[in-house]
Amino acid sequence: MIKYFYKFGYALLTLLGVITVIFLLFTILPGDPAQMMMGQNENKEQLDIIKKKYGFDLPLSTQYRYYLNDLSPISFHSTKEVDFSFFDSNKYTGVSLFTIGNVKTVFKYPYLRESFQKNGKKVSQVIKETLPNTAVLAISAILIAIFLGISMGIISALMKDQWADRLIQLVSTIGMSVPSFFSAIIFAWLFGYVLHEYTNLNMTGSLYEVDDFGEGTYIQWKNLILPAIVLGVRPLAVVTQLMRNSLLEVMSQDYIRTAKAKGLSLFQVIKRHALKNALNPVVTAISGWFASMLAGAVFVEYIFGWNGLGKEIVDALNTSDLPIIMGAVIVISSVFILINIFVDVIYRWLDPRIRV
Repeated sequence: MIKYFYKFGYALLTLLGVITVIFLLFTILPGDPAQMMMGQNENKEQLDIIKKKYGFDLPLSTQYRYYLNDLSPISFHSTKEVDFSFFDSNKYTGVSLFTIGNVKTVFKYPYLRESFQKNGKKVSQVIKETLPNTAVLAISAILIAIFLGISMGIISALMKDQWADRLIQLVSTIGMSVPSFFSAIIFAWLFGYVLHEYTNLNMTGSLYEVDDFGEGTYIQWKNLILPAIVLGVRPLAVVTQLMRNSLLEVMSQDYIRTAKAKGLSLFQVIKRHALKNALNPVVTAISGWFASMLAGAVFVEYIFGWNGLGKEIVDALNTSDLPIIMGAVIVISSVFILINIFVDVIYRWLDPRIRV
C-alpha cells in the first residue's frame, strides 16, 4: 500500500513539473499575449483592459500561483479583493466548502482558463468536444496494432528465418521508418483519391458529419479507417518486433522444453506458458504508444480533417491561442501519467515475481 502512495506522489510531482514547464514556456517565450489577442487592432487602452482582465500585468510568480490555483481541485480565494482569479460561479464548476477569515476554500473541476480566439469559450469545453474523437481514433489505432502486431510477431517467431519471417520483418522496418504525416498523405491520396471508386473512402472527413438536409449530424465510421490505420502503423511495427524477439527468448527457456517433453502441443505451450510471459515488453510498448498517440495524432488528424484534439492544437498554434495549447498539453500529460500507473497494475498480473 505504501508503494502506491509513493507512485501517486511521484505522479503528482511529475504533473507539477509538466505544468511548470508549460506555464513558463508559453508565458515567457511567445511574447505579449495581449498583443497576440488584439492583432493589428491594438491600442494602449484596449491592451491595458486585456492585461487587467487576464492578469498579464501581474508579476510572473503571481500569475503562476493563480494558474496553479485554477488547476487545483481544491483552491483558495480571497473574499476581500475582486479580480480575474477569484471564485465566480460562472467561471468555476464546483462548490464552496468553507471560509476561514478572508479566505474561501472551493472544491471544483480544474479550470483551464478561456480561449483567446473563441469569444471567451472555456478551454475545458473545447477539450470536451474534441477529446472523444481523438480517443476513438487512438483506441482504434492501438487495437489494430495489438491484434495484428501480436499475431504477426507470433507467426514471425514460429517461422524464424523463413520467407514469412523475412517479409514481416521488412514490413515492420518500413512501418517504423516512415513518418506518420508522410504515410497519412500517401494513404489519403492512394485510397481516398486514386482508388476511391473501389474503396469508397474519403480523403478527409471526421467521425461526425453534417446531414446534407441540415437535420443534424450522423456518425460516418468509414472516415475512421484510414486515419486509424495510419496512426497504428508505427506501433504495429514496434509490437511485431518486440513480440517476435520476446517470444523467441521465452521459447528457449527450460520450462518451455519441459512443457514440450510432457507432450503438450505447440499451440498449448504458447497459450499456457509462453505468451503471457512474452507480453511484458509488449505491454510497455503499447502503453507508451497509446499515450503518445494523443500527441502524435496532431499531424494525422490535420491531414485527414479529423476534428479531434490534435487538429484543435494545430488551429490553436496558427492563431496563438495559448490557453487551448496549454490545456491540451496538460490533459495529454495527465493521460500519459494515468496510463503508466495502470500499466504497473497490469505488470503485477502478468508477472507474479513483481508482486514479491
